[in-house]
Amino acid sequence: MANLENIKKAGKKLYETLHLSSYPVAIKYIKEKSEIPEGVLQPSLMGKKMALCQAFFQSRKIGISVAMTADDNFCTPATGFHQWVNISLETLLESQLKQGWHKNEESERRRIIDGYGKLLAFEQLKPKTYCGFVCSPLHETILEPDSILIYCDGVQLTHIIHSLSYEYKHVPFSQFDGFGESCVKGGLLPFLTKSPQIVIPGAGDRSFSQIQDHEIGIGIPGNLLDYVLENMFKTGGNMNSGFPQKSMINMDLNENITPGFKFLREKIDEQK
Repeated sequence: MANLENIKKAGKKLYETLHLSSYPVAIKYIKEKSEIPEGVLQPSLMGKKMALCQAFFQSRKIGISVAMTADDNFCTPATGFHQWVNISLETLLESQLKQGWHKNEESERRRIIDGYGKLLAFEQLKPKTYCGFVCSPLHETILEPDSILIYCDGVQLTHIIHSLSYEYKHVPFSQFDGFGESCVKGGLLPFLTKSPQIVIPGAGDRSFSQIQDHEIGIGIPGNLLDYVLENMFKTGGNMNSGFPQKSMINMDLNENITPGFKFLREKIDEQK
């Protein structure tokens, strides 16, 4: 419990330090429905359904915990991609062809079979190994998170990336296709790969979960929360732009503005 309390405190600190407009979301993947704590909102128990991105909205904007399984999720492709049910890649491919998201079957096959298929080597994606997740506002999380999804703006994201890259050990490398951004990129991939993923909210996020035009985000493995906070605003030392973002508006700038700029100018001049 002490560890969970530390995670909550760190979540509160992250929220306050970056002045985020919504709470970071703690995501815990579950193998059995019996792992769902009492009192957690579960749409199917009320005869309702949500998309996974809508569950994240409930946690980050309203501050409640939500449990999502195949029975709760109307976004069936997300259920299939998470392998909460035993659905083949060919069946997923057929479902996506009916959507018409991409030019033709060849295009969709590259996405599903060649792209997503590579993830199936992960133990966690064996069919029915996991059956869902519980998401909570991080500062009030009820379970230790596997992934943490942070919605933010560009300046806030830059500071998070700087923190992760301070030792160049956890640099985010992401690819984008405009679909499954929050649920797959923000939650599932950090859980599987143990690496951060940048999130540019996609079609589902924008259609169902009231994403604002300025919002982007990042998903990080749960164990990197302290690392992000430890390295926050360290990049550049006293030259860090901080928060709110400090920008140079002086029109009379030169290479003397930073030691590195000045050093390289001197070396360039020496070559002349």
